[in-house]
Amino acid sequence: MTDTYRIGRHEFRSRLIVGSGKYASFPLQLEATKESGADMITVALRRVDLGKPKSENVLGHIPEGLTVLPNTAGCKTVDDAVTTARLGRELFGHGLVKLEVIGDDRTLFPDSAATLEAARILVADGFEVMPYITDDPVACQRLAALGCVAVMPLAAPIGSGLGIRNPANLRIILETVECPVIVDAGVGTASDAAVAMELGCTAVLMNSGIAGAKDPLKMARAMKLAVEAGRLAYEAGRIPRRLYATASSPLDGLANY
Repeated sequence: MTDTYRIGRHEFRSRLIVGSGKYASFPLQLEATKESGADMITVALRRVDLGKPKSENVLGHIPEGLTVLPNTAGCKTVDDAVTTARLGRELFGHGLVKLEVIGDDRTLFPDSAATLEAARILVADGFEVMPYITDDPVACQRLAALGCVAVMPLAAPIGSGLGIRNPANLRIILETVECPVIVDAGVGTASDAAVAMELGCTAVLMNSGIAGAKDPLKMARAMKLAVEAGRLAYEAGRIPRRLYATASSPLDGLANY
């Protein structure tokens, strides 16, 4: 892709953002990340063991030059999320953070009220906040109004692979918020990623869809191409949907035999 986009003060080229969890090994994670072409990768701060040597640590298996997006995965309260985000800023030297405050252990749906409160605190503290949230247009509007640099509505429950369950809500979010909209969670295969991009989303974030595939390297490549194709299709503009056929060739001026 030749176009770029901005999230806060950061500029990116790839519209595919990947995660760093659930891989069978660190070397596989490294190779799949390279294959994806992503230039931003999320790291769950609560799962980073800084006591281990680099070869046994997730941070030692991230390609050179990628922006690390720390996230507050596993946090269930405002205080936990805010504290974890501050640790991430100390570790990586920037305030870009993916905010997660989980409200339900079975579905891993976010706690919208707690997410809003944590976002308010972090934005006031100078963070560039990218909140994981339900596909609720009102919640996304309020997060954008607080000053979040992006909103990240889920397509379906984390790790479900169900794809985009509610495209109508995504369209409303895209029409009513000014900041980037990044689909996060639920993408299972390349066509899901393409649909998200065709709707007009800024980017797609995924982990399970690649790490859990039978061949993560091939799936990483497929996701890369799907995101690129979906973006190009969005920019090109699809033809209108019609109930009946429309001839591909003009019917005017046909020769008579």
